[in-house]
Amino acid sequence: VPDTYRQLGDRLIVNDDVFYWNDLPRRVMVVGPGVIGLELGQALARLGVEVRLLGRSGSLGGLSDPEVKASALAAFQAEFPVMLNTRILSVERIEDEVEVRYLNADGQESVERFDYLLMAAGRRPNFDHLELENTTLALNEKGVPAFNRKTLQAGASTIFIAGDANGELLLLHEAADEGRIAGENAARYPNVQAGLRRAALAVVFSDPQIAQVGTHFKDLPDSGIVIGEVDFSDQGRSRIMLKNRGKLRAYADQRSGRFLGAEMAGPGIEHIAHLLSWAVQQQLTVPAMLEMPFYHPVVEEGLRTALRQAASQLDTASQPPLAVKSA
Repeated sequence: VPDTYRQLGDRLIVNDDVFYWNDLPRRVMVVGPGVIGLELGQALARLGVEVRLLGRSGSLGGLSDPEVKASALAAFQAEFPVMLNTRILSVERIEDEVEVRYLNADGQESVERFDYLLMAAGRRPNFDHLELENTTLALNEKGVPAFNRKTLQAGASTIFIAGDANGELLLLHEAADEGRIAGENAARYPNVQAGLRRAALAVVFSDPQIAQVGTHFKDLPDSGIVIGEVDFSDQGRSRIMLKNRGKLRAYADQRSGRFLGAEMAGPGIEHIAHLLSWAVQQQLTVPAMLEMPFYHPVVEEGLRTALRQAASQLDTASQPPLAVKSA
C-alpha cells in the first residue's frame, strides 16, 4: 500500500479485508483495474454497493489487445463506473469517510466521498528487510534478483527464487511449478537443471471472463502474424444465454500456421483458455486445430470462427492438403 494512503486508517482496505465484513458498505472506491479490482469491484456492485473503479493507466485485467480490452471495458461500464487513465490527486479521511480527488482521462477534476477505499493496484515482492543489497546478487529496479526462468537460480549463486517472490507470474499453478523446480535444484546443487515451464495461462473470474494464453498481443512480432477474431455479441450460444459480450482474438504465425496465443473476454472463457493453452504447448497449427471436433450449439463454435478467419490469411504452404478418407 503506498504511504500516501495509510492516513486513511481502517477506511483503507485490501482484498482480504472484504471477507471479514459482516455488513455491506454503501459506497466503495476501488483503485486498480487488475484481477482483484475487477473481480471484487464487480462482485460488490452486484451486491448493491455503489462502486467506482479507477485505473491510473489504460490497462484492464492484464489485456494488451486493444480490441479485446475495448469489448471488455464496454461490458463492465454497462454495470458500474470503470475509469481508466485516471489519476488520484489526493485522499483524505473525514470522520468515517474517504474523500478522493481525482482527474479523469478528459482532464476533468472530481471530488467524491466513499465509506472505504479498496487498494487493488497490484502487489510486489516484499524484499525490504532482506538486505539483498549486501549479497552479490544482481537486482533489478524493483529490488528483485535476476534469475534464470527455467532453473529459478539467481545468477550463479546458491539462491533459488520461486512463486510471488520473483514478481513474474503471480499465479498458483505457476508458483507450484516454480516451487518444485527451485526445490529440486536447491537439493541437487550444483547439478542445476531446467524444469518444465508450461504454456502461459491467466484467467480473470469476472463477467465477462478475461483470459490470456501463450504469447500476448503486446509481445507479438511486428510482421508475419495473422489474427482471427470472433465477436461474442453475435455468437449463437452466447446470445441464447444472454452472455453475448466480449471478443476473442487468436494469433498465429503466417508462414508456419503455428498457433501462438490469444487474448479474450467473453462467456466460458476459462474453458476455452484451457483448450488454447494446450494447443500452444503442443505447438499445434491453426489448420490442425480446425480438424478437431466442434459441437453445436456451444460457445466454442465462436473459437472456430476465429480460427477459420486466421486460417484464411495463412500462407498456402502452411495449409495441409485435404485428406482423402476411404468409405
